[in-house]
Amino acid sequence: MTEQPNSINFEHFGLDNQLLASLKKCGYQQATAIQSNTIPMALTGRDLLANAKTGSGKTAAFALPLLQQHIDRAAKPSDQTKQGNQIDALILVPTRELALQISESIQQYAQEMSQPPKVIAVFGGVKTNPQMMALRGGADILVATPGRLLDLMASNALSLAKLHTLVLDEADKLLNLGFHEELNNILKSVPGTRQNLLFSATFPEPLRQLIKQLLNDPLEINVENLHPESQIQQRVITVNKEQKNALLIYLIKEEQWTKTLVFCSAKNSCNRLLGKLKKAGIAGAAFHGDLSQGARNKALQAFKQGEINVLIATDVAARGIDIERLPCVINFELPRSPNDYIHRIGRTGRADESGLALSLISHDEYHHFKVIEKRIKQRLPREQITGFEADNETPEGSQSNAKAKPAGQGKKHRKSEEIPQINAHIWGKRRS
Repeated sequence: MTEQPNSINFEHFGLDNQLLASLKKCGYQQATAIQSNTIPMALTGRDLLANAKTGSGKTAAFALPLLQQHIDRAAKPSDQTKQGNQIDALILVPTRELALQISESIQQYAQEMSQPPKVIAVFGGVKTNPQMMALRGGADILVATPGRLLDLMASNALSLAKLHTLVLDEADKLLNLGFHEELNNILKSVPGTRQNLLFSATFPEPLRQLIKQLLNDPLEINVENLHPESQIQQRVITVNKEQKNALLIYLIKEEQWTKTLVFCSAKNSCNRLLGKLKKAGIAGAAFHGDLSQGARNKALQAFKQGEINVLIATDVAARGIDIERLPCVINFELPRSPNDYIHRIGRTGRADESGLALSLISHDEYHHFKVIEKRIKQRLPREQITGFEADNETPEGSQSNAKAKPAGQGKKHRKSEEIPQINAHIWGKRRS
């Protein structure tokens, strides 16, 4: 099912007045496209397969039906008692940050409920005992990463035997991060009769296999253009690899960016770039898996509050973080997967605001960016900044992603793609 309905009010879905009051407090007025298509069908109890990109409002799309179901069960005397360590609804996510974000959002949606649900988030990187203590008596809604969930199940801290609803959020990333075996083990512990809600931005083949195993006659919802092209301006600047640091520093200062999310492909790259920015007097922080949960929370909070201007993150760590009014995302290094490019740029241009997604590419990334363009079905013009122009030929020793030439063909330089000599200005400004 592919629809693009006009925005409608949440009253249209028949939600309880307590939920409507909570949404009003949250400032929610009209449902997004994914919410308009998903909520009515989820309330019927049907399995759903939803194409939901970052920033589309998908958390409310599955959280509101869960909360309505909780209200309905609470009204039935036979369903009011929860025994032992049972879980009513389980939301599986790939990262700690996403688990925290979703649990906080659900609690906001439930703030006006007379009997709010018990919502718990469990994830790795922190001690297990506090989470085990929190799970005493079970939970109405559990948000979990797969590894920590299995650890808690092995310790008999929770049971999925009475599970009503299973939600997989960012299902493609769950599989990309190697959770396939964990997911299979979890599925062995859930009842055969349950509702399944699966949300994913992309549908690689391993995910399609999981869909066949997991979902029962699902309704497929594919809402197109959740990020209209006009909302996210994609720009590409070519630069020699050794000048990337200097160019990024120049852009941040020249354009006076006060909140910029920069993506690197590895933890070490984040740390090195952070050091360069600090030497240039730019306040920033790294955000990757080697940091403790406390350090990551501190960095994210400082970024949201404007205490630092730049957050430098890897794809895995940044998955699921929600930053309001983020004007600019920069690909300092390209992601390995073209699908991750889509997730990266989706961090900006959210909630009907405009945003800039800027990629700095050097000669060794030209070929890979063409692969990304094929995936997004767009051809983006290459630009250059005066004083940081990329060489017309591949520098000696530069590693290219293109196929290697046959042996014996010599060391002749490969002519790079022709780049127009444009003095690019990121916001479309021209200087005298």
